[in-house]
Amino acid sequence: MDLIDNIFSKYSEEGRDLVRKAYNVASEALAGELRGNGKPFIEHPLGVAKIVCNEIGLPPECVAAVFLHEATRAHNVDISSYGFDQSVYNMVDGLNKISTINPKDTRLEAEKYKKLIIQYSRDPRVTVLKLADRLEVMRSLDIFPKSSRERKVLETLLLYIPLAHQLGLYNMKREMEDIYLSYAEPEQYRLITNKLKATEKDREKLMAEFIEPLKKKLSDAGIEYKLKIRTKAAYSIWAKMQKQKVPFEGVYDVFAIRFIIDCPEDPKIEKDLCWQVYSFVTEEYEPDTSRLRDWVTTPKTNGYESLHITVKNKDNSYVEVQIRTRRMDDIAENGFASHWSYKGIRREESMDKWLTAVRYALEHPDTDSPEELPQPPEKEIFVFTPSGELRILAAGSSVLDFAFNIHTNIGSHCTGGKVNGKAVSIKEKLHTGDVVEILTGKNQRPNQDWVNFVVTSKARTKIRQALTQIEFNKASDGKELLERRLKNWKLEFPDEMVTEFMKKHHLVNVNGLFAAIGEGTIDVNEIKEYILSESSRKAEAAEAQQASDLQKQKKAYDAGRDDILVLNAKDLRGLDYRMAKCCNPVFGDDVFGFVSRTDGIKIHRITCPNASRLLTLFPYRIQKVRWADSPSSGSFQATLRVTTAIDGSVLGRITDVVNSFKASLRSFNVNENRRSGTYEISLKILVPSNLELDKVVSQIRVLKGVIKVTRQ
Repeated sequence: MDLIDNIFSKYSEEGRDLVRKAYNVASEALAGELRGNGKPFIEHPLGVAKIVCNEIGLPPECVAAVFLHEATRAHNVDISSYGFDQSVYNMVDGLNKISTINPKDTRLEAEKYKKLIIQYSRDPRVTVLKLADRLEVMRSLDIFPKSSRERKVLETLLLYIPLAHQLGLYNMKREMEDIYLSYAEPEQYRLITNKLKATEKDREKLMAEFIEPLKKKLSDAGIEYKLKIRTKAAYSIWAKMQKQKVPFEGVYDVFAIRFIIDCPEDPKIEKDLCWQVYSFVTEEYEPDTSRLRDWVTTPKTNGYESLHITVKNKDNSYVEVQIRTRRMDDIAENGFASHWSYKGIRREESMDKWLTAVRYALEHPDTDSPEELPQPPEKEIFVFTPSGELRILAAGSSVLDFAFNIHTNIGSHCTGGKVNGKAVSIKEKLHTGDVVEILTGKNQRPNQDWVNFVVTSKARTKIRQALTQIEFNKASDGKELLERRLKNWKLEFPDEMVTEFMKKHHLVNVNGLFAAIGEGTIDVNEIKEYILSESSRKAEAAEAQQASDLQKQKKAYDAGRDDILVLNAKDLRGLDYRMAKCCNPVFGDDVFGFVSRTDGIKIHRITCPNASRLLTLFPYRIQKVRWADSPSSGSFQATLRVTTAIDGSVLGRITDVVNSFKASLRSFNVNENRRSGTYEISLKILVPSNLELDKVVSQIRVLKGVIKVTRQ
């Protein structure tokens, strides 16, 4: 009988042949390789295979995968031509991928790496094989150097022990926990194990004394039961000592007695019998009701059913008692009990379903089609930075999603990337296991197209924020440019004109207009042309309207009276005529007379601000007037409003202009407007006629620094 027949005797001859075939491949590939203890490396996969076969009970295909994994993971061995079943190749591929995981910081990334291990396990048995591999490593820790040993111990605590618990491999979990404790806290481990050994006979005696007064009651009640004694593992005792800050003696449930009742699987009968045993125990021993846990009346969500109570005997020793039926015990040990859940470890629905499938695979080793079992969750992918840092992204994520996951600034300047050393675009989709390096450019900026292909909410949010900021910056630049140019052109861009311009360019808000100016989509010179054309159009329309209004006004006062009053300068001081101060008519202006009640006839210019009201409301008091054919030697007062830049020399130039014509300056008032940076000047001058006044106005208007001249 050879090595394979001896170790794997539980398998059929066909199964042993499959294992032998895989073992031979591994032996050839690993020939000459040694472990840290100087023995052949083939001992490692052989030790793992023993655990898989004899301790877990998985089929020969799983053992074959263990040998082929070690043959291929670090050697260029092509096993595709050996004719193994596809399920074996799938398990080998999963194990090889898991072996590439090199946690950068296991303590911080443990939950992510656990998910990655499961993600790589397309066949759910792969995780179980990896746990068997880790158990063999933990059993052989002495052969590793100290630095490697410390890393493996920490990885085991944070990655593999929780996975073993999730899969319900409690014996494997307890052993790895105790090995961890023996290396991480050797003194505490020796203390606890030695105390357990020292108190072993005391526990046996305590159990015998505990059950003795209950035997007759249980027998008389016709209750058939089996007693199990459970001693808590060293690691669990140590963890409870740390959490509760108590010595070994302060851990109440180091010792537990479990009643397993044999009865029909009827819910009512089971419940009644459990409570009957409970009543017998609490009648005999003093219960600590604060520690009562009733999961028979209300089972846990994971299906766990049992009564737990802590009682004190006559020697004041505390004993934990668990009461359940055979069905309940089967479920607790092999079915739905999930101790890791009620300890508070987070569980996800999709992963729960898969872990249930793993348990099914363990309990049904003859399953022919593990591919038909539920697969690991596919809502996430696991990718690495070049330094080995693990990142979890949504399935379908691109290089750009990865860049924003690293840092917003990196994402905003991403120009592409390298995936597994190959240059790709920012849109390249990523897959689990990819190593991604991001390429950036200082001139790169987000654009609207980015929002359309990223899938992670973080990337989408950051891109939109960046686009908003870019538009804000462009709008700020555009606004500043427009305001500066308008000031240079001495033009105004009123709100109604802005609104019409935006409609013309299909812009929804003024920020959009400023942004378009900032990025050069709209040239500011186009706005200048628009303002000038609109101003010209409006001026023409105003002139046309004014002409129309004047025509109406003339008709109105022409219809008022037929007689005409002839005016000359000499008449100005007469009792019958006065020049209206609201408009200060000058010889040659178009004028009309208004008969007042106390001041005789007042002469108004036809363009007087009050003309329209007087002509409309009092047509019967309108007097037609005209000037004499030539002006008299008299003079007329006129008021001019002049707006200039703040420049002291401009004031002298204005007075020079007035003095150069047949005009005399009566008053000169200057107000400085610092907000607009201008002088507001009021001139009162005497002129013989409107022709002379027009000359003065035209000459002042062309002076350097003069912005606007109007007559009041």
